[in-house]
Amino acid sequence: MTIQAILADKGRDVATVTQEQTVSDAVAILGERRIGALPVVEGGEIAGIMSERDIIYCLREHGAEVLDWPVSKIMTSPALTVEMSTPVLTALAMMTKRRIRHLPVVAGKSVCGIVSIGDLVKYRIEKIEEEAEAMRSYIQSA
Repeated sequence: MTIQAILADKGRDVATVTQEQTVSDAVAILGERRIGALPVVEGGEIAGIMSERDIIYCLREHGAEVLDWPVSKIMTSPALTVEMSTPVLTALAMMTKRRIRHLPVVAGKSVCGIVSIGDLVKYRIEKIEEEAEAMRSYIQSA
């Protein structure tokens, strides 16, 4: 099971921001799309990632002025990324170890998708249920 299988089901639509956009612009996109993170892209390549956690931590430290800052000032860079060929369990382990909830999927340095911990867990549970059903069928037919 690879990340490619997740994106085949989920789709490859990815909302992004640039480093120059304001945090307020990013917040609007996060809210409109009901998502938790945005890859930061410059010149077609990933420059970082900005999550709702990044925004919350900066708001706590600096107040509402953060909303007028450029995304580059609060984004996490470099972003931890995966490729389409990355196994799902490898991606889950990376996310657990680093305590992150979103992974941009890249081809070279270009963003071609994004997966969340929820996407990976959902896919893994579906596969486990399929295996269990196959095992039940096998046992009943024996």
